Order: sequence, then C-alpha cells, then structure tokens
Amino acid sequence: MKKRMQKIAAVIVCSLCCTVFFGGCTKGQPSASEGQEEASAPGASEGQEEASASGAAERESAGTDQIGEFSMEDLTGEAYTQEIFADYDVTMINIFTTWCTPCINEIPDLEKLRNEMSDQGLNVVGIVLDAADGLGGVDSEAVEKAGLLAENTGVTYPFLIPDSTLLNGRLSNINAVPETIFVDREGNVLGESYTGSRSLEEWKAIAEEKLADVSGAAE
Repeated sequence: MKKRMQKIAAVIVCSLCCTVFFGGCTKGQPSASEGQEEASAPGASEGQEEASASGAAERESAGTDQIGEFSMEDLTGEAYTQEIFADYDVTMINIFTTWCTPCINEIPDLEKLRNEMSDQGLNVVGIVLDAADGLGGVDSEAVEKAGLLAENTGVTYPFLIPDSTLLNGRLSNINAVPETIFVDREGNVLGESYTGSRSLEEWKAIAEEKLADVSGAAE
C-alpha cells in the first residue's frame, strides 16, 4: 500500500511539474503521441445514457438549462446536493480528471479565485470525472489520486464524486477536460460552458462578468 501511494503521489507531482502545451485533454485511449497527454474518460453505462437523454429532454421541455436535483459525495464521504448553490450568487463547477495535466495545474489558481472572490458571491466546486467507473460505481484508484491531489495543492473547495446518473446525464456528454460551467443560486446554467484551462486573471474576468449578469438580472 505504501509503495502504491508513493507511486500515485509521484504521478501527480510529475503532472504538476510538467510544462503545459495544451489547455485541455481530450477523451481517448492513454497515449503519449505528439506530446499530448490523453486518457480514457469514463464511458456511460446503459442506465447513464438513459439518464442523459432524460435529463436533456427535461431541460428542453422546461425551456431552461438547469443542473437539477442531485446528491453526490466528496472525497471524505460528506453529501452535497443542489442546495450548495443557494449560498452564493454564482458557483463555478470545474469538471476535471486526475490524469489531465492542464486540469491539475489550474487547481491552485481556482483555489485562489475562490479565496479572493468568495466575498463577492463566488464559490468553486470540483467534480472528479474519472472517479465514476462508467458502470454506476466509483473508481477507488481515481478517488485515491484525487485525495492526494487535494492534499498536495492545499485545495479547500470540495472535490465531488459523480453520482450514478452522472449529474442527470450532463457529465456523459463531456468530450474534453477541464470543462467548466457557471450556475446561479437556483442552479440555472449561466451561458455556455468553457472547455480548457485558463489563467487566474482570465477566470477572474469571466467570474466578474457572471456576477455582474446575475446582479443585473436581479435589479
């Protein structure tokens, strides 16, 4: 077990130290071709595919794009629901994998973003996409890696493990990571999603724009 933990830690540290040439990672089989890091994101099971279609149909019929109800646990087993959005004007949901170098490298900046802008009404939540095994269960190795990642980066915002529905099917449609979306207090998605990593300054500008939009809509 000790050797395994050391190996996982070494992989994470190596990823953190690598020079990043790409802003994101695409789905596919693990490969080192042309210097781009790729790996397989969890595929959806039959039940999850049905949830994806059902979730999309519900959003379309409602005429709005809303996260909907969910129940997910963080790495320590604490439960989170859609109520997590109610405490902040805007919540940034960062969907990432433990094998994606750009994902890992921007996590410290997301921690800084949350610390600097929480008083303005911004929260950050992470979802560990590869912690879902594609069969409605949990990939324990990915959860272990995510725990070490949280420890090594000193992150304080939650890393959530996808539920069996993959967030009402929303996560099954992701083709590249990191994928980031912003939602308001009611879980309504604010604009388009953002694929790929960004600098702290870029995320600040985007977050300020989302907060301004929500503030303007409330007036």
